[in-house]
Amino acid sequence: MASMSVDEPSAVRWVPLESDPELFTAWAHKMGLQEGTFQYYDVFGLDDALLDMVPSPAEAVLLLFPVSKEYEEKRLEDDKDIDEAATAEATGDSLWFKQTIGNACGTMGLLHSLANSSARECIKADSPLAKLLEKATSLSPRDRAALLVESQELHQVHSDISAQGQTEAPSAEANVDLHFDCFVRDKKTGELIELDGRRKGPVHCGVQVPTQEALLKTAAKWIQESYMSLNPEELNFNLIALAPVQ
Repeated sequence: MASMSVDEPSAVRWVPLESDPELFTAWAHKMGLQEGTFQYYDVFGLDDALLDMVPSPAEAVLLLFPVSKEYEEKRLEDDKDIDEAATAEATGDSLWFKQTIGNACGTMGLLHSLANSSARECIKADSPLAKLLEKATSLSPRDRAALLVESQELHQVHSDISAQGQTEAPSAEANVDLHFDCFVRDKKTGELIELDGRRKGPVHCGVQVPTQEALLKTAAKWIQESYMSLNPEELNFNLIALAPVQ
């Protein structure tokens, strides 16, 4: 399933990535994640038996969801009194990337998942991803977004992976109403954090994740209550988890 975000206008647009854990793992390896450490897994359902099929502990959960009228109204209402993040995060806070590249929500989700999890410790030194995250960390969100636009290595890896999907990818100009975001456990507070480049910064969900092992089930419950409940008949939801190789 190809993904695209309905994001702010940009002169830069990419061909969307297909929602596929094998492709996401290939993206991560190309960018610099050490093989044999972490990979992405399909989450086949939200009941406990299916969630338990994912190796534990999950380090991040990626959600592909339809950008419906109900969701857009809720997002705008939730964000209306929030000032967009304008400065680099404090040490230890979740690293957030503002999305200004059309159709890049898959890559944004991958960046969020690797930058804010234990997988970051397994990124090869001097790899494209290590260099990108090192530069990005001290920048403001606006400058960080510009860094992504200017990164030829990031664009090349995105282009290479987007061409490998099993279904025909939409063009860079296509309007497909699907979007990726990412859920992680805040390392300082243990709170569930949503990282979405279309929001105004990291979204604090107000839910505690007592241990890393509890992330997947906590995120799944939040997604059911905060996303799926908006459109109970909608089937275009897809979850992918970043977890250790087993």
